Parts: sequence; structure tokens; C-alpha cells
Amino acid sequence: MSYQVLARKWRPRTFHELVGQEHVQRALVNALDQGRLHHAYLFTGTRGVGKTTLARILAKCLNCTAKGHGDDGVTSTPCGECDSCRAIDEGRFVDLIEVDAASRTKVEDTRELLDNVQYAPTQGRYKVYLIDEVHMLSTSSFNALLKTLEEPPPHVKFLLATTDPQKLPATVLSRCLQFTLKNMPPERIVTHLAKVLEAENIGFEESALWLLGRAADGSMRDAMSLTDQAIAFGQGQVRHADVAAMLGTLDHRHVLALVEALADTDAPRLLSEIAQLAEQGPDFAAVLDDMTAVLHRLAVAQMVPDAVDNGHGDRETVLALASRFTAEDVQLYYQIGIQGRGDMAHAPDLRTALEMTLLRMLAFRPQGVPQPAKTPLPLRSASSGSTPVAPAGGVGEPPSDTQPTDSSASATPSQPTESPLGPPPTQSAPQPDAEDESTLEPPPPWEETVDEVMAPPLGEVSRAPAEPMQGGAVASDSEEHATSMAAIEQPSVQPYATRQEMAPRAEEGDTAVLEAPGPAPETPEPVVEALSLERPDAEVPQSQAVAANAASDALLDHDRWLESFDSLGLGGLTRNLAAHCVVETDDGNRLTLRLDPSQEAMNAEIHVRRVQEALATIGVSRQLVIEPGSLPAQVETPRQRADRIAAERHAEAVAALQRDPHVKQLQETFGARLIESTVKPAEMASRA
Repeated sequence: MSYQVLARKWRPRTFHELVGQEHVQRALVNALDQGRLHHAYLFTGTRGVGKTTLARILAKCLNCTAKGHGDDGVTSTPCGECDSCRAIDEGRFVDLIEVDAASRTKVEDTRELLDNVQYAPTQGRYKVYLIDEVHMLSTSSFNALLKTLEEPPPHVKFLLATTDPQKLPATVLSRCLQFTLKNMPPERIVTHLAKVLEAENIGFEESALWLLGRAADGSMRDAMSLTDQAIAFGQGQVRHADVAAMLGTLDHRHVLALVEALADTDAPRLLSEIAQLAEQGPDFAAVLDDMTAVLHRLAVAQMVPDAVDNGHGDRETVLALASRFTAEDVQLYYQIGIQGRGDMAHAPDLRTALEMTLLRMLAFRPQGVPQPAKTPLPLRSASSGSTPVAPAGGVGEPPSDTQPTDSSASATPSQPTESPLGPPPTQSAPQPDAEDESTLEPPPPWEETVDEVMAPPLGEVSRAPAEPMQGGAVASDSEEHATSMAAIEQPSVQPYATRQEMAPRAEEGDTAVLEAPGPAPETPEPVVEALSLERPDAEVPQSQAVAANAASDALLDHDRWLESFDSLGLGGLTRNLAAHCVVETDDGNRLTLRLDPSQEAMNAEIHVRRVQEALATIGVSRQLVIEPGSLPAQVETPRQRADRIAAERHAEAVAALQRDPHVKQLQETFGARLIESTVKPAEMASRA
């Protein structure tokens, strides 16, 4: 006997053998059992999903002659052994007329077909017309078919099959019961292929079946045909390497390896994996497409783990990978991948485009998170957990007694200051880079120009740490006080003098005296040892200076945190993180800040360390811990305080404009309307 291909050998012969399409199977079985049969059925779906198979099973159900069925002989479980069933399976049943509409499109063919409809069946109970690819019929053929399709003789059933139902006239669709067959998911194809190969005693690797299931693209017939080809290619075995070579597809394990390199932020490994891929001559555009598809699955895994597509049979691997990325990184990488795919047409070559796209993902990932944190699955709207804590040593330790104490005098602004969350004030020394933590201390004040010293706004306190004088000795408290008092008693500049006039460059060994108008703030600030910003008529007793210096070691409460926030000199992501914190506890050794849960993604060790170092500059040397959690309802964060102040100032500006007589005159004369969203306070408008 000649070899019979798997697709024909394993074609289902009853409804219970049918793989998938349960929605169609249920409707047909119930209709057969209840005797509620329609005269015309339309099966739609892509190739190889079972349209013709369903029609033949239905023909057997209508014509099975086995005993024990109902009064009319119709059954939903054909025996498969009677003459009618065997004839239908072998394709020689006289009353099953199969027509290929693709080869018989003319109206003459349709009329010839319909001439025999009126005659009773010869062998079976019903005469069944199976018209495959019915959408290929001409318009005249459809018109000739309409009347018979609507009112056929009682012994005739029409079974129509098509892969393109949109091409059918609405008049045909309205005369049929339509069933849409679904594509086969890879999981179902792999399960069926494993069952077939076990029955055929053929060895196989499950990963090879997943390659076949993906290549079949939803068609069970294509999957069976590819399996036949794989058996021949692998000399009776279905192996992963053989199937990958036969299909010429990219090994999905290489794509996962690239994603793992992204998770580890390992650029050398990333380029090494691409170099190994290049040896196989892949389509690098397809590699990037597969990577973005994996990133999409990672995003789904983070939000809804149960909804992860298992088309590659790697669901557990994807879930494990998803926990190694932050949700922000996955979204960023996906967007960069999509944009990189569009840029490939302009790249020198596809490999270069792929490498640049992947390196761009690493280059633009949020800085300040040195290693991706473990992401619990699924993501929640608000979760709590511990955050990285700065080490006890180094910057976390209190300064020794020999270290100078930072201090400064206070100055009151002559105009409203900027919003606390505005641009950070210019410091008297450049901010250190994240990579260079060794240059945290600003240069001595006598090495700065007056403009640099006065760079912060008048509302800000310029802080310059005390340094040894050029002679090498540190002045005692009494010497500093005497020098400061002597400088204060000297005739000084006028309140409205320019910066250059207010404070000439400090000479060696001298103490520069800088004046600022306005009363001193209520909260005393530490006295600056190198520079004094007191009013010329103010007296600073030595006891008050010592008390101010001692106050720098006091416990940090939330009021002091709000008042000193702008003087910390924080910027960028670190400032944004700190602006959403409130002081929870301070026992003198350990300071705990409570972080708004919505900002938990920014919480990283490097930001904690920067905030800790900034607090040390105002005399708060503690081990710092920033923990996310619910904030007290009545306590403002620096960000909330800044927003409230900005809203109040905006409301005052709007009210002032509404009271302005010129504005009222414009409104009355021209019907003008004040657009409140464009109103800015005076100092904000000047900066704009």
C-alpha cells in the first residue's frame, strides 16, 4: 500500500475526534440531536482548520445507516462502519457532491449542478452539496444559486466553505447558517502533534514541535504537512536542530539570550550574542521584531501573568524574565525597539542598526537604578516594601570631631522666592557627578569670586563649609567672633548696592562681610564661619553663635525638613525623590523618611546616598532610610508645599488682575475674558 500522508491519515472522522472548534461542534451536535437542521451551512476560516472535514462529518451524520438512531436516522455519532460512512470516508459516496468552485466559476456549471437538485438521493438519506471556495463563483453563478439555496427540496443540504467570506454577496450570507472556525493556537497544535507522533512511534523533541506549531500559523493541516517534512528531513526523527534548519527560522533561544543580557545590563554579552547570530546569517530585522514581541509579553507578564501567550512554550521563562525588569524599562525598551525598526531603512546595514538599537536601550535606561530591582508579579497599584539603605560606613557615618562644621547666617529676601521645587539654587561649588563621589566638598570660600558666593537667590542661604585658613590653623570660636564683630562694626555698604559693591573679594586671612536687607527669619540658621551675611546693625553674641552651631545637631523634624529642603542643593531625580518624602522618625543615629508610594520606582541606593550627603551639609549626619508607604493625611511633602504655594500665588495674581481697573475696562468695553491658566506671578513671568 502506498504511503498516506499524516494530514489525510489523521483526518477526524467524528465530532469527538475533531481538534478545536468546540463552538461549532457543540452547535452542530445539538442541532442533530434535536432534529433542528438547517438547509444551508456556511463554514468560514483560514486554510487547514477543518472546514471540509466538518462538512464530511456532517454528511455522515445525515446519511449513517447504522441501527439504533432516531426515527429519521440522523445522528451526531456516525458509526463509521456502515456502507454510507465508509463510502464518504473513501470519497465515493454518490449523494455527496463535492464541487470546487475555483474551477467551476461559470454560470453554466452552476446551472448544470442545479438541474439534478430536484432528483431524490440514490444511495443515502440526503443529497449533500459541498461547494468549496464558494467565494470564487461569478456573480451570475450566485444569482442562479440564490433561489435554490433559499428553498431547496427537503432531501437536499448545502454545505458551503470559504476562506474569504467578505467576497460573498449579502444575499447568500442571509440564506445560510454561518460558522466561523478559529485558528489553531500553537499549544493545541503541539499537543496534537505529540499524540500523533507517539502513535506513529516516531521520536521527537518538544521544542521542535513548538517550532512546527508556530510555523503552521494556525493551520492544523499545515502543521501535519510540516511534520511529514520534518520526519523525512530528520531520517525518522523530529529534532529541534533539524526543524530549525528545515524551516530556516531564528532559534527563539537566541532572542531570549539577548533579552537576558538586557536584564543584566551586560553590553559585552549583548554584542557577543549578536556576533553569534551573525554567523547564522539571520534577518536582523526579524530578530528585532522577535525581541519587541518578547518585550510585549514581558509587559503582559508584569500586569496580568495569567494572560501570557505561550506560543513558544516558554511561559515560565518569560515570567521569570519579567521579574528582572522594571515596568518602566520594559515600556522604554519596547518603544526604542519600535523606533529602531523604522530606522533600519536608513542604517548602513541591518546588523549595525540592531546593535545600535539595543545599545540605545541600555544608554537611555533610567540612570540612578544601577541594577534592576526584582519586580513582584503581578504589579499592584500601590505596594510597600523596603528600599536600599545606604551603608553604615563612609558617608553614612557621623563626621569626626576634627571635621569642620558647615554653618551660615540667614538672610531675608526682598521679594518672594522661587517655588521650592523650581530649579535648584546655584551652589558656591559645582555639584559632584554621580560617578565621582570623591569631590563632595566645595573649594574654600576665599578661592571664589563674590558673584559665585552670591549666586543663590536672596531667599536661599549660601552655605560654605569652614576650611583651615592659609596659615594652616583653624581660628577658635573667640577669634572668629572677634573677627566677625570687628567686621560688623566697620562702615559697610548701602542696602541697595550691587553685588560687587556689597562684598569685595576677600583678601588672605580676612573675613568678608556681606549684607542683605530685610529682617532675619524666625528660625535661626547656623552662623557661617568663613562668610557673614548679617545686617550691619545686628549684634551676634557669642552665646547665640554657639547655640546656632549646636542646633545643627538637633533632631530633624518635618518642619525643619521643609524649611531646609531648598538649601540641600539637590537636583534631578534625587530632588524629585526627596520632594515626595516626609520625616517619619529621627533618633539621632537613624533618620527615616516616608516616600509617596507613587514614586517607589525612583527609589535607588544612589539617590539615598545623595540625600544623606546633602543632609550632612546642614549638620544632620545620620544613617538614612527611605521607605515607601502611606503618607499622613495632614502632613505636606516639599512637593505638595511647593504646589500649594504656587497655587496660592497664582490665585493672588488672578485676583489682582480681576480687581485691576484697566482689566475691568477692557472686559466692559470689548467683552474681554481673562484666561486664568495663562496668568503668572510677576517673578515667574520675568523668568519666562
